[in-house]
Amino acid sequence: MKPLKDSKHTLLRPHLLSVEDLSIPEVEILLNKANFYADANRQKGKIEKTLKELTIITLFFETSTRTKTSFELAAKRLGADSIGINATTSAIKKGETLIDTAMTLNAMHADILIVRHPDSGAVKLLSKKVNCAVINAGDGRHEHPTQALLDALTIKRNKNKIKGLNIALCGDVLHSRVARSNILLLSKLGARIRIIAPPTLIPKSIENLGVEVFNNMEKGLIDCDIVMMLRLQTERMKGLYVPSTREYFKFFGLDHKKLKNAKKDALIMHPGPINRGIEIDSALADNLDRSVIHQQVEIGVAVRMACLEMLTVGIDKWKKHISMQKF
Repeated sequence: MKPLKDSKHTLLRPHLLSVEDLSIPEVEILLNKANFYADANRQKGKIEKTLKELTIITLFFETSTRTKTSFELAAKRLGADSIGINATTSAIKKGETLIDTAMTLNAMHADILIVRHPDSGAVKLLSKKVNCAVINAGDGRHEHPTQALLDALTIKRNKNKIKGLNIALCGDVLHSRVARSNILLLSKLGARIRIIAPPTLIPKSIENLGVEVFNNMEKGLIDCDIVMMLRLQTERMKGLYVPSTREYFKFFGLDHKKLKNAKKDALIMHPGPINRGIEIDSALADNLDRSVIHQQVEIGVAVRMACLEMLTVGIDKWKKHISMQKF
């Protein structure tokens, strides 16, 4: 890995709404800082409380376990105060508009607002109305930037590179903000992306993003380095997209037979939560020699620590020198 020269590039941007907004130097600096935190978290050493006396609010209009907990833990490790607002039990449930919510949040004088919303573009709208930094924790089918960043770092730590890898995104691409963010980010970093799904679960004009499309999983997995399974999002489906979950697993669920088409050292990923026996065989999901699903969760905390710092401290102002690697 070639070391990067110290960059004077400032990643002190007002919000983190999309990986599409990030330049390659910004991504590399951010992931290097996250890599530092991934190692520090494992060592359980003392981490500098760079966000001490800052207030972070998580506002989730959809249920979440991994992302919400990960952000809250990231904030705690950096010394920030974290407050969670449950949109399903707050005044928002009683009919408060997004703009009214923004005005309420402004009165709280938060430093960072982390938002998940079922509608694409809602987080961006909110970012224009609040007086603090905003992180998109997933908006509709649009994007989930921190998930793509943690996936990229997971791949880098296991494969020692991203550029040139064959990465397959398999399953419900149509409803997946994770898929879109990963396509944008991993392509930007030089990976070759394949989409494997039934025609009913592939967005129109997806080829315009520079991906290869396969409707046959066995053919699509040939020579793949990474097999990233996607959750079948039945809660977003209005109509019949697959005949049955049993039929779906038969043709598009990952099992040992289909995995043999990928490279022998191909790694399995999944953003979670997993529908076992629908998207992936349980034995494969739990196979620590091939699956890095638990690593994704672990690295997610480190990536979100770096993202929180990005919007407050600024990468060019980080006190500790980080070892820079190319991604």
